[in-house]
Amino acid sequence: MILAAGFGTRLRPITDNIPKALIPIGGTPMVERVARRLIAAGATRLIINTHHHASQIEAFLRERDGFGVQVSISHESEEVLETGGGLWYAAPFFQRDSPFFLHTVDVISDCDLQSIYAVHQQQQPIATLAVSNRKSSRYFLFDDDGLCGHGNDATGVVRQARRAVGPQRKMSFCGIHVISPRIFELMTERGKFSIVDLYLRLAANGERLLPHDISGSQWIDIGKPEQLRQAEAIAATLAP
Repeated sequence: MILAAGFGTRLRPITDNIPKALIPIGGTPMVERVARRLIAAGATRLIINTHHHASQIEAFLRERDGFGVQVSISHESEEVLETGGGLWYAAPFFQRDSPFFLHTVDVISDCDLQSIYAVHQQQQPIATLAVSNRKSSRYFLFDDDGLCGHGNDATGVVRQARRAVGPQRKMSFCGIHVISPRIFELMTERGKFSIVDLYLRLAANGERLLPHDISGSQWIDIGKPEQLRQAEAIAATLAP
């Protein structure tokens, strides 16, 4: 699943007339970059959520013939449901026969998606989160057993899901998850909510959510205008 419903408010005025998913980086719209990366990693079906300029995204997907795979659109017509709500709303589209990727549309990276998926299958947690040691005001806390908390330096709020086992380490999330379909059986949240809230509740209830460190990979999100030039430089070193 590709999360592509957001307004891209930090990229205005660019996103006043075009969705973030269709911003071209290195001549290739972001949704196509992410989709082709997922397909190269083994995805045979794609679910893409939409809201802001949804018709533009849908027209582009038709033009590209879904990149050669089955594509389903989860249109959030009333409001953007955020990361957790978007996943919950799209639940009917999932076949639930294997773990799946959840990937934000604004991330460019050369990390090894197949490796993340393989490790997830081996370890069998409820979710595996791509993380790095980069500086960020928001971070997940991991201990010897996996996810145990979340912090935000901008607000000073630290949410501890459970007592830490061994030392805690801060890791910044990279917008890429591999998730067990069993998560849909555990979701009690409804409507608009962050997947962070879901993850912390699951961690508190004894579910394992494991980090996958991609610190050695190139990575950037295009959340701000000043990051677009840097994204172009990174994209020039990657396959479309």
